[in-house]
Amino acid sequence: MHGGGVELVLDALVVIEPLKGAVELGAFLLGELGFHLGDGFGEAGAIVYVTGRSVRGKATTESLPGTIEDTAEAVTLRGGRGIPIRCDHTVDSDVEALFARVKHMQGRLDLLVNNAWGGYEQHDFRTFGAPFHEQPLRHWDGMFTSGVRAAMVASRLAIPLMLPQMNGIIFNITAWERDKFMVNVFYDVAKNAINRLTWGIARELKPHNIAAIALAPGFMRTERVAGAFEAVGKKDYLNFTESPEYVGRAVVAVASDPNLMQKSGRVFAVGDLAEEYGFTDTDGKRIAAFRMPDEA
Repeated sequence: MHGGGVELVLDALVVIEPLKGAVELGAFLLGELGFHLGDGFGEAGAIVYVTGRSVRGKATTESLPGTIEDTAEAVTLRGGRGIPIRCDHTVDSDVEALFARVKHMQGRLDLLVNNAWGGYEQHDFRTFGAPFHEQPLRHWDGMFTSGVRAAMVASRLAIPLMLPQMNGIIFNITAWERDKFMVNVFYDVAKNAINRLTWGIARELKPHNIAAIALAPGFMRTERVAGAFEAVGKKDYLNFTESPEYVGRAVVAVASDPNLMQKSGRVFAVGDLAEEYGFTDTDGKRIAAFRMPDEA
């Protein structure tokens, strides 16, 4: 249910006063959510590497606003240090070069947030709930290649940079509502694969004091999501949607928790974490966790 399709890879120290002086690598595959998500880490005083395909002066993904330069500047303005690097997270050589550069420049990677998601490209939200046999097969590439596989590749490259310091976190952005069916078969299977990936990584990394946690935001107030609600005449979306910064604040809150290993391997709704840690959205509201109606 998160808006936009992006991957955010972050390098940040874990148990430090809210990430001050930490290094974060922010890698954005598509746009929207990730182009705002890094703002929360700027507030935490981190160094954020912002990567993705949308660069200033060239066409952006589906003409949506936001570039890696915009995001990097926003991170810097909020107190961190943003560094933009162009990278397509469906191209392994691009991702390998990205992590090699981070290793060369920083010597380590502490926090990785995977949010790569191409499942909304060329997608008509009015048919999101159509039967499986009527869904286009391009969802495989959008949701699995640009989503699940991208998270696996980034995690695989990040782990060797975390192992030496015996400290790190991998966050996977997902969609989840207490294991209920997520309306669309492609979508449901892809998101559950990400959740299972989180569990598997956590199991392997526990002896190394490296956590893996899945975060489930609600409806994100991105340009794409807003357009989808407008298209179906639902004008009250401002009352229940979350800003992209909300999930960023969730990542910072969990990453700053000295007991975060207790959360490793599990899935958490952003709204529930807001209640637990006491953070709010940018407008001061605390948006409740996304909930679906109970099935009959």
